[in-house]
This record gives sequence, C-alpha cells and structure tokens, in this order.
Amino acid sequence: MVSATFRFYAELNDFLPAERRGQAFACECARAATVKHMIEALGVPHTEVELVLVNDQSVDFGRLIEAGDRVAVYPRFEALDITPLLKVRTQPLRVLRFVADAHLGGLARLLRMSGFDTLYDNDFEDGQIAALAAAQQRIVLTRDRELLKRRIVSHGCYVHALKPALQLRELFERLDLARSARPFSLCVHCNLPLHELDVEQARARVPPRAAWLYSRFLVCDGCQRIYWEGSHWRNMCALLGPLLAGSR
Repeated sequence: MVSATFRFYAELNDFLPAERRGQAFACECARAATVKHMIEALGVPHTEVELVLVNDQSVDFGRLIEAGDRVAVYPRFEALDITPLLKVRTQPLRVLRFVADAHLGGLARLLRMSGFDTLYDNDFEDGQIAALAAAQQRIVLTRDRELLKRRIVSHGCYVHALKPALQLRELFERLDLARSARPFSLCVHCNLPLHELDVEQARARVPPRAAWLYSRFLVCDGCQRIYWEGSHWRNMCALLGPLLAGSR
C-alpha cells in the first residue's frame, strides 16, 4: 500500500462523505492503483472529472499513484479555458448526443424538444446504455454513479436535480447547450426529425379547432404525430426562453 493525499473541488465534493468535503485528506492506495481507480473508489465517477493534477502536473486517468502524491481533482471549469492542460480524455465530442437512463424520461423529452438527439427507453439496462454511449459517442445521463464508472463510458453527466425542468436547466448551464439548441426540430416521442406539413394536409388530420386557429404544422415521419403552436407549444417556449437567452 502507498499513501497519497487527495483534494476534490467544487461540486465533486457532493459525492464525498461530509468529513472529506472541501479539504485535503490522506488515503491508502494499492500499489498498482491508477488515478481513475482511486477517484472512483472514493465515490466520484470519472465522467464528472475534467482535470486531474498530480503534484501540480496534469495527468491522464492511467497514471499510477505513487507514495506521497498530491492529487487535485476538478470538475468542468465554467469561466476558464483549460484546454491546453486537459489529459483525461483523448478527444472531445464534436456533436452533442445523449442517452438517458430509465429514470430520466421527462428530461429526455425536454432535450428532444430542445433539438438534442436523445435515446431513451424505459427498458434500457445499464449495459445497453453504456454500449450505446460507446458505439455512438453519446453522453450518458443518469443519477446512478455506478453506471458512470463503467470503463467504456467516456462522457457522462450525473444529474443532480430531481424534476425534469430543473434537470434541463442544469444541463444547459453545465454543458453550455444554448449555443447548440434547435428547438422543435425533433419529435419528443420518437426522436426523429420534424418537417413542415402542408397546411391543407394538416387540417385534414388535426382537431377542428387547431385547423381553424393555426397555419403552421410540423410532422414526424416516424410516428406521424403532428405539432402546432398551441398551448403546449407556448408552455415549452416559456420553459426554453430563459435557457436560450444567453446565446443571443
């Protein structure tokens, strides 16, 4: 065994027991333990980590812990570009796509409403989610930290909030989603693109009141659902408006 000192910063402390939060603490480590192994053994999923400094030097997750090491672990930096220092991941994701676990159906719908490709199925098992994330380069969304510790999961977010609207706000702030959002471009039910539907065709398929009040309609080619700018649409706009304001 070797002894090293660890210090976790900002919201990473939420994963630690109270007596270890906001301070450096000594920890016994196996001789072959890596940075990733020890971070997760202490309760923090590797997907939540953006930067690791060992003895003030940026390292990757595979670095072996040595006796006397001082390990500082940081989450995403909101106001500082640290790209030149990053060594914990081989490459960033060029396109933001998600896969949500079975407990985040409401969040998945809101992300689709915002225009983000989001896979969700109430029957998804953890192994399926991890495999989809790895194969399709998706960000795993979950409240299960053990899922985020799986080796093949390179990008993920532990969702702290409990209600879908607050979860959406959390992700917009954490991942700076406002710049990439394309509201009302995807079907919230099946995740496929929406297309403009001819007004006359739409009016033959929607309720009479909607046919009389509205002149713009969108249709999903998959499930054939039709969308128009009714009260549900306006409620969605009210939710998204404040989140998108920062990108204007």
